[in-house]
Amino acid sequence: MSGRLYALGVGPGASDLITVRAARLIARLDVLYAPAGRKGGDSLALSIVREYLSPHTEIRTCHFPMSADDSEKQAVWDEVVQQLQAEVAQGRQVGFITLGDAMLFSTWVFLLERIGRPDWLEIVPGVTSFAAIASRAALPLAMEQQSLAVMSCTAPEAELERALCDHDCVVLMKVYGRFARIQALLGRLNLFPHALLMSEASLPGEVCWRQLDTLAADQPLPYFSTILVNKQQRVNG
Repeated sequence: MSGRLYALGVGPGASDLITVRAARLIARLDVLYAPAGRKGGDSLALSIVREYLSPHTEIRTCHFPMSADDSEKQAVWDEVVQQLQAEVAQGRQVGFITLGDAMLFSTWVFLLERIGRPDWLEIVPGVTSFAAIASRAALPLAMEQQSLAVMSCTAPEAELERALCDHDCVVLMKVYGRFARIQALLGRLNLFPHALLMSEASLPGEVCWRQLDTLAADQPLPYFSTILVNKQQRVNG
């Protein structure tokens, strides 16, 4: 069998929100690469797929530094790509898993830029965190003529404000550590009645806040926290 690489989005957290296709492919892998938040640390993505793994699958965890040093990050991306390509060249079935969807705010995209688009690569989509949050909160995203923007809270405030003004529905990802700034922006634009925040969506620690104006600006939030804003919907009554 020829070697293949599968980039697999494994969803927001619950193991039963992985796609059937991803689960079937994971079950037949020779080797699986799983990102970890820190060296030697646990991998949430790995915990999601563990029940689908064959006992014969080799596990490789890799740490991608959250560093401002671009050269450090690029060195890690280069190293992981070399490892993936070497495994495929040996005729192995190789998987790289990532939370949510592989093509949205994912480290995988930096690897893809180096790998290119060879015929031995398949990318398998996954359920995004904001799709899970919309379902859990019963908050529609965009309908008919409405527009939807997906933004990272690492963006400049002017860009975030423009998105919130120009679009009917906005997803604000990477809220962790930036809530005070986002809360102030939502207040200034009178969007509190239309905004909710959910942390740890689909996981046992899931929490949903529907009155963001009542939260303390320094409210401790889990790393996986996202805000949905829909100006055509009221989220708190």
